[in-house]
Formats: sequence, C-alpha cells, structure tokens
Amino acid sequence: MPKLIKPKNYAPKISPMETQRAIKKIKDYFQQELAYGLNLRRVSAPLFVAPETGLNDNLNGVERRVSFTILDMDEKNVEIVQSLAKWKRMALSEYNFAPGEGLYTNMNAIRRDEELDNLHSCYVDQWDWEKVIRKEDRTIEVLEETVKIIFKVIKHMEHEVWYKYPQAVKHLPDDIFFITSEELRKMYPDKEPKERENLITKEHGCVFVEKIGGVLGDGKPHDGRAPDYDDWELNGDILFWFENLNCALEISSMGIRVDEAAMESQLKKANALDRKNLPFHKSLLAGELPYTIGGGIGQSRLCMLLLNKAHVGEVQSSVWPADMIEACKKNKIILL
Repeated sequence: MPKLIKPKNYAPKISPMETQRAIKKIKDYFQQELAYGLNLRRVSAPLFVAPETGLNDNLNGVERRVSFTILDMDEKNVEIVQSLAKWKRMALSEYNFAPGEGLYTNMNAIRRDEELDNLHSCYVDQWDWEKVIRKEDRTIEVLEETVKIIFKVIKHMEHEVWYKYPQAVKHLPDDIFFITSEELRKMYPDKEPKERENLITKEHGCVFVEKIGGVLGDGKPHDGRAPDYDDWELNGDILFWFENLNCALEISSMGIRVDEAAMESQLKKANALDRKNLPFHKSLLAGELPYTIGGGIGQSRLCMLLLNKAHVGEVQSSVWPADMIEACKKNKIILL
C-alpha cells in the first residue's frame, strides 16, 4: 500500500453530504474572490493538446504524460495536459489582454506517476491563472505583493467557511512569511528540502519559499521546475502548516514567467535547448508573447485545508488502491 498517514483520533466534523456542499461553496466563492483580487476573467481551457506545440508542461521533467489518438484526425496523437502554464500565456496574447489584466480557468489533469498518499492523487483539479505584466514589473516586489493578495483571499475563505461550518474549519495564521530556498538551506544545512519546508512552515504557519528550480549552494536544486515557464529567480510555493498530517501543505506553485533571456539561460542549464524549435518557445524567444505572472492553486487541497480533512480523497473523487480505501475506513477517513 502507498504511504498513508493515519492521524490519531481523527474524526470528520461534517458528513460526506455536508462536505460536498462545503466544497461547492468554497470553489464558487474562492474563484470569485481570486478574480476580483487579481483582476482576472474566466476562460475555457483545453483538457489535451498536441505534443508538437510545446504547450504541455514537463513539471519536474520526469513524469510520463497520458496520451491517446483521435480517430477522425488520422489517429493523431494528443496529450492530457499536466498544467496550463504555457497555454495560458499564449491565450493572453491571442485574447489581447492588457498589462494588469489576466485570466483564470478550471484545470483538470491526469498525472499517472503520482505517488498516491494523503496529499497526492492521479486526478488534478486546480485554478490556473495568468496575468499580463510590464517588463519592469518582473521583480520580487511584484511577486510578493501578488502572493499577499492570494493569501488574503484564502484567509477570507476561512471566515466564510467558519460562518457555515464553525465546527469543521481550520484556523489559519494571520500572516505569510517569505524566505528564499537558499536562505532556507543555510538555516537547515543538514536537512533535505522537504524537511526544511516542514520546519519553517511549522514555525510560521504559512510560508512562501522563493527561488525554486536553480542550483543552490550545496550544488542541488530545492525542487525541480521545468525550465520554460517559471523564472527560477522569481517564483515559489505557498505552504501552510497542516497539523492533521504533521507536514507543510503546498497550496500553490506560482511565479513570474521567463522572459527571453531567462528562457535561453534555463533551457541551457536543463540541457533542453532542443525545445527552442517548438512553436511556443519560438514565439517567446522572438518577443511575441506578453510578460506574465501566474500559477496554479489546488482546488481539492484548498478544500482539504479549510475543512481540516486528513486525505485529499475526502474532498475529491478519484481512484485509490483497495488496501488504502480499507485502511481509511478503519480510521474514519471517508473517501468520496
């Protein structure tokens, strides 16, 4: 059985039916607040894309993509998206969004290589958002101000859930703490990256770990990041301390996206210069795409956090190993 954390004395505070109602409330309200806070408009997004476009994401660079062929297109091969980071940037250009304007969409994906546990599912559901910025806005200050807006929306959601489900809501910290991955490494040089995240997030309650993807002082990256969407000097993850599982819970990965110079540099570092020949990469390197900031916010993870659940399967319908389902039942973890 995949790794399963069974919190001691865990018991859900609301029924599965009430949980379903709460999920709808959280999702409906959060996307409205996010759109208002970041000046975003909802658009439709693809579930699959053609691999030759270069629009699909490599995530950490090792995950296998789910693909299939389409009968009425001469068995053309297409891939289920892994995220929409590059597609969103193309969409902003095609829809002629101006600086300060952006889009959001409901992104669904299948990640076949996920290690299934309390936090990870093969099924991905998140709000993907992207916003046009000016070149001079590609700064750490703009990144952190955007993070604060997202944190404020999440914090507001805590109050909304409390009004309806006071017995279930998880109380969140009042502030978010900022730290770079290199600063974090120096604080805990003998710890692995995930251990560092747990220690700093437990101390502060909510943390934004900045600058993820590049090599740190010990010769290793804090975590893997594809070289062709986030600028590794202007990105990061929003983490909340989650007592149920005694770990940091990543709610969002986001960042200011690569400009022409960052794309060239990071493709070289990743030994992926062959991607320069793909349509998306050609357009970006030619200066044809807008400068942007964007990210993804996990829908099920946000519901899991706010409703203080112990397993993502309590707020998301997916497929789980039979022994995990049985172990969850024995520990009052009711999977949907």
